Amino acid sequence: MKKNSMIPIRRRSLKIIYVSSYIPRKCGIATFTKDLTNAINMLNPFDLAEIMALNRQDDNLDYPWEVKYKINWNDLNSYLEAATYINQSGADLVMLEHEFGIFGGQGGEYIVPFVEKITKPLVVTCHTVPDDQNCEGGIILKRVLARADALVVMMHQVADKLMEKYLVPRNKIAIIPHGTPDLAYGAVSRYKKNFKKRVLFGNINLISPSRGIEYSIEATAEIVKKIPNILLLVVGQTHPGEIEWSGGEVYRNKLTKLVKELKITKNVKFINRYVTLEELIEWLKLMDFYVTPYLDPGQVSSGALAYAIGAGKLCISTPYLYAKEVLDNERGVIVPFRNSKAIAKAVTRFNDDFELKEKTQKKAYDYGRYMTWPNVALQHLDLFQKVLKMKKGKSVKN
Repeated sequence: MKKNSMIPIRRRSLKIIYVSSYIPRKCGIATFTKDLTNAINMLNPFDLAEIMALNRQDDNLDYPWEVKYKINWNDLNSYLEAATYINQSGADLVMLEHEFGIFGGQGGEYIVPFVEKITKPLVVTCHTVPDDQNCEGGIILKRVLARADALVVMMHQVADKLMEKYLVPRNKIAIIPHGTPDLAYGAVSRYKKNFKKRVLFGNINLISPSRGIEYSIEATAEIVKKIPNILLLVVGQTHPGEIEWSGGEVYRNKLTKLVKELKITKNVKFINRYVTLEELIEWLKLMDFYVTPYLDPGQVSSGALAYAIGAGKLCISTPYLYAKEVLDNERGVIVPFRNSKAIAKAVTRFNDDFELKEKTQKKAYDYGRYMTWPNVALQHLDLFQKVLKMKKGKSVKN
């Protein structure tokens, strides 16, 4: 009997433990891990993701059911006990979301004895890779990389850095993009409701000085001269780490003062709260332009920009590493750092040229199809299978 080529290939179900910060923590890595594991669960439904969450004792967070284990982020013994739990579990593989700020010890060093004690296959996503491999963070990362069986990065430039500066073999690195929701491409006007007569642009994120929001505000003062109905949306609460570090709403107060000084209170709207994924998507749908005026040239990922690309927005950004790669080939507009006039010029130019705006948005949206969460989940599962196959081959040889 001839085989039906349309019958899907059955994958072996995989039991994965994910080590990361996790919702309801207000943190980009926490949200990323939730979105990723949701997508992987859809393709791997018989062994749902098990989360090992980095937890601060004074948080009192009400974690969802999938969090099976909590690591006290600043207690080394808690990391070692967690490694023992993993080794005694039935997990096939461990996925570590590595970002320095979520681990305890000097510079996040407690993650090192944790990974070195784990005996299960280990895949590490590198959310930050220091330029200097001999700085404190670089030294810590090198030890994590040495233990990992495979590494995930979101950009070709980061893969190059790992190879050139950290001497990681190319076959150990997988380039998998930041995921985005699979959103329909459509006209902004039908979503605007209370903002029908406004041209909207802005950013959705946890607010901190590194976001450069003041340059969007200054740009608004320029744009309003040509587009009187412009409205800048600053969506999101202040980053909890910023409040802890500065002792309050210092940065947000600076921004609101600037708005008053520039006399554009009718052209700037602050939505000062943490937004869920559903709310984020609703705000995205409203925007005619999406702006990330970030100030760190070495930033290697941005969930906010990834989501805007996936929604087919006209994206305007400063040239940090992630933006330069995803907005290449005329998928968006790159403007210089700390340059409000360049932001204003981009908004007014594309607002006046509908055909150019539509062409640029469509390029971004088409690129975003590769970044949808189902595609990203499939790429992760393929990597997990390759790692397990490789480890099995080694064990047979040994």
